[in-house]
Amino acid sequence: MHNAVMKEEIQGKATQGETARYARCIKASKKVRWEIDADVIRGRDFDFDHAFLPGGLSRADDLPFLTGEERRRFSQVQGRTYAYIFGLVERFIGAKVLELSGQHWLGDQVALEALVRFSDEEIKHQELFRRIENMLDARMAPGYRKVADPNEVARAVLGKSTWSVLALTCHIELFTQLHYQQSIEPQEGLSPLWKDVFKFHWMEEVQHAMLDELEWVRENGRITMRQKEQAVDDLIELVGAVDGILQAQAEADADYFLATAGRRFNGEEEAGIRAVLLRAYRWQYIVSGVQHPHFGRLLGGMTTEAQMQRIQTALAPIFNG
Repeated sequence: MHNAVMKEEIQGKATQGETARYARCIKASKKVRWEIDADVIRGRDFDFDHAFLPGGLSRADDLPFLTGEERRRFSQVQGRTYAYIFGLVERFIGAKVLELSGQHWLGDQVALEALVRFSDEEIKHQELFRRIENMLDARMAPGYRKVADPNEVARAVLGKSTWSVLALTCHIELFTQLHYQQSIEPQEGLSPLWKDVFKFHWMEEVQHAMLDELEWVRENGRITMRQKEQAVDDLIELVGAVDGILQAQAEADADYFLATAGRRFNGEEEAGIRAVLLRAYRWQYIVSGVQHPHFGRLLGGMTTEAQMQRIQTALAPIFNG
């Protein structure tokens, strides 16, 4: 009886601690709340005299044969894909968060509010990126191609275990912050509107990463080791699927850049453009997140040494490719 009471008290304290973290996310959400037209776009359009993505993300400096104008265009093609990919992943993130909120409907109402706010913000982000895509489509040369449908991707992702989807989502939210803080925010000379899009996006992704972690840890405590084994396999499959999309989009973007460049490149230069695009996309959407110290600590704390080895072995071709 005493042990049962002690267990309930410990669980109660843990729940109170979780509730406090959910409450902090709500407070942050209210503090940074923004609107697309009033705060982000503000009647502006994109300035094509400036780069969209900094060199640290676009890897344009790895192609010394490009002129300054060509490097700027190279970053703009990648910037268009950056908006497309974020809109794509937020389709399944928003759906998953709505699903998770059901676990709190008749429970912790603070957690429920935090996740409902998260869902609302993800839907807003999807609208923002759709607006951006339409604006870019009106200004850039025709022929740009998106290789994956957001709904089809979301259906495939949501068919995997919750643990694996939350792991992938946490990874995405963390690299979003990393990209803005280390590459986009300090870089001078980027298109002002582009920079603001990712400033405001980052402001809300900070608390999203906290909620991802809370839900991921919660799910980790719920599943059995056998289920964890399957979840690790699911995560490996999800990362592989993401890499498949990146490979296809890198090829499509290389074709688009080459077709609209206004000059011909020799075989070695063309191969270099294709290789750098794939390397840049793998860094942006996989490697930078996997190497994030906090993600490494979370994943390492929830997996066995053997499971981590399986993950690292699966990632090796992406890291070394």
